[in-house]
Parts: sequence; C-alpha cells; structure tokens
Amino acid sequence: MRSPAAGVPDPTSAALWGLPLWLWVVLGGIGLFGVFQVYYWVGHRLGSRLYASRLGRRLGQDNIRRVENAVRRWGALAVYGCFWVPGLRHTLPWTAGVLRISYPWYVVASALGCLTWVPVTSFGLYSMIWGWLRLAARSPALAAGVAVVVVAAVAVLVLRRRRRRRREAERRPEDTLTTA
Repeated sequence: MRSPAAGVPDPTSAALWGLPLWLWVVLGGIGLFGVFQVYYWVGHRLGSRLYASRLGRRLGQDNIRRVENAVRRWGALAVYGCFWVPGLRHTLPWTAGVLRISYPWYVVASALGCLTWVPVTSFGLYSMIWGWLRLAARSPALAAGVAVVVVAAVAVLVLRRRRRRRREAERRPEDTLTTA
C-alpha cells in the first residue's frame, strides 16, 4: 500500500524475503542481544588471556585500556553507549566480561541497547535506501552524484583511519608481536 499524501511506501507493508521488516528488526534485536551475551561470557571465562589473543593484539593494549577505563567509570551505561559507537559495539562487551561487571546490569544495558539501536538503525537505513531509490527514479544523475559523494566520504574516512593506525604502530614498535 502507498501513503496517498506522500507517495512513499507504507512502512508496515515493507518486506524482505517474504517477512515483514518489523519482524526482521525484532529478529535482529534478539540476535544481537544473544551475541552480546556470548561476548560477555567469553570475556568472563577467558579473562585477561583474551587480551593476548589475536583480537586483543589487533586492538592494542592502549585501546583496551581505554575501553576498560570506560567500563570502570560508566559500568552498564558504557555497555548501553557502546551500541552507538561503531568501534566499541563488538569490543566493549567482552571487556565487560573480563572486568566482571554486574551481569544483571549488563543484561539490562544490553537489552536496552538492542531495543533502541536496532530499530533506529534498521528503519534509518530503510529510509535512506528508499529515499535514494526515490531520488534515482526522479533524477538518476543526481542519485549517482549522491552515491559518488557517499563512497568518496567513506573512502576518505577509511584511509585516514588506516594512516592513523599506521602512524601509531610506527610510534610504538614494542606493541607489535614478533614470532620466534
């Protein structure tokens, strides 16, 4: 169905592979919540040995210390906040497990994070995709220009991040692992 006023598809009729979008959002939230619980218990079980793993070495000790400080300072609030910070979303939960923050508070914070972050990003992404497709239907050249600008912005961000990491690695050669 279409909304008669705006000419935009009715959000309740949106579907992907035969399932309504809202159901995908619910399933995504449940899945992410499950992943967060696994992260916590892996960190809890392995403790600081996790820092010596390939993932821990890749993150670097300085970054791990910053995440630990955030968890110590903010506790469960840091768990909720990590949903909104891309680099922390999948590193802070296992650090919370290593530090053994209160699991009941961790569950509450991760549940609230899933309940807010998943719908906002899902429907936001849905809106951006449909908006771009609508623009493409009206003006393919303008839509192509928007796509080029977005791809260029992402490329610039990725390149800057890689350069910064390379400079940090060159300043701290003692953090790199050598095999004997």
